Parts: sequence; structure tokens; C-alpha cells
Amino acid sequence: MNPIIQLLRDENIPDEQIKAVFIQLTDNPLMAMNSIAQLGIPQEKLQAVMMQVMTQPQLIQEAVIELGLDVEALAKAKQTLEQSKK
Repeated sequence: MNPIIQLLRDENIPDEQIKAVFIQLTDNPLMAMNSIAQLGIPQEKLQAVMMQVMTQPQLIQEAVIELGLDVEALAKAKQTLEQSKK
């Protein structure tokens, strides 16, 4: 299991909320960091999650796949959003 997902589940974060965090991570990592910080995870564990997210971005993609989220749809949505900002 993905270590980020495991840590969130160990902290009793519901799967729907975990999925929402990973959708945010693929769309806007900085905003997702704020969302993760608001989950009520103890500081020492929160730092571990933040470090994994920042230093191992491949874990995000692995988690998206593990959670059954549509990677291509997320990428298209992100691209559409970026184009609409121009």
C-alpha cells in the first residue's frame, strides 16, 4: 500500500476524503498541502506526509492509481483548467 494512503488511513481519514486530497494533489499541490494540514493529523506524522509529498512525487501518481482515480481524466481536467486561465 502507498505509504501516504496508509498514514492517512491510520489516522482514520475516510477514503472519500483521501481521494479528494489526491485529486487536489494532482491539480494543485500547494492547495492540497493546506488541505492535508487541516485533517487533524498529529504534527510529527503531518511532517512525514508533507516530506513524502514534496520529495517523492511519484507516490502521488501511485496513490491515484491505487485509489482507482482516473489519471487521464485528472490530467485532462488540469489541462483544461490551465487553458481557461490564459
